Amino acid sequence: MPFITASKSGPLNWLEGFALTAILQGFPIFAAASLMVKLLGHDRGGNHVLTIAMASIFYSCLATWAGSTFPSFAKNAYEPLFFDASMSFSDKIARWRAKPATSMQLVASVLLLSLLAASVG
Repeated sequence: MPFITASKSGPLNWLEGFALTAILQGFPIFAAASLMVKLLGHDRGGNHVLTIAMASIFYSCLATWAGSTFPSFAKNAYEPLFFDASMSFSDKIARWRAKPATSMQLVASVLLLSLLAASVG
């Protein structure tokens, strides 16, 4: 029996894409940067969680705008399938994880964060 999938509303789909970009692409970058600052001894007692959250949100705004406006320029920062209204939230993550470039990005992030956490701790 064929199933017909309904597309999500525009704002809900945009929110999903924005959240996925911030969490899966922006957060690891800024968490690593925060650990590097702490490791180098330049920590001035600021709120790292707030800094990481704000930087991830800014990154997601910038990546979403640049990727939709200049797709060839921002091809590594913008993931078009995060904004595909015909896919569910979990399908977007599963399809993104299946890409070979994503595997390399995730492995590099895990290794870098593990190394930095071991050095700082």
